[in-house]
Amino acid sequence: MKFYITLPDPERARGELAALSFSAHGAEALAEQLRYALADRAYSQAWLATLDEDAAEHVDPALLAVDAAATVSGAQKDLAIELVADTRINGSAFKHRMRLLAGAHWQLRDVR
Repeated sequence: MKFYITLPDPERARGELAALSFSAHGAEALAEQLRYALADRAYSQAWLATLDEDAAEHVDPALLAVDAAATVSGAQKDLAIELVADTRINGSAFKHRMRLLAGAHWQLRDVR
């Protein structure tokens, strides 16, 4: 699936947990951070480590899915940044990663 994302105000696109949040500046760097969050098991394991033991036991395994073949491109559009992620990760897991990375400061424009 391809997910088309807009970060209307990239400087505000930060999640609640700094270690799991976007920290980059610029379209290419943000795209690379999203690609890492989708493709590297270390990212989902870092999130899992923030949960208490009881909560961690009840996590839907789909939220921990990774796609080593995921690709993400980024482009600056006026003041916003547009990202296109091509991944096999399902929509719920993808949205979960975006909330960790960007908090509420992102928009899903389309899914194909």
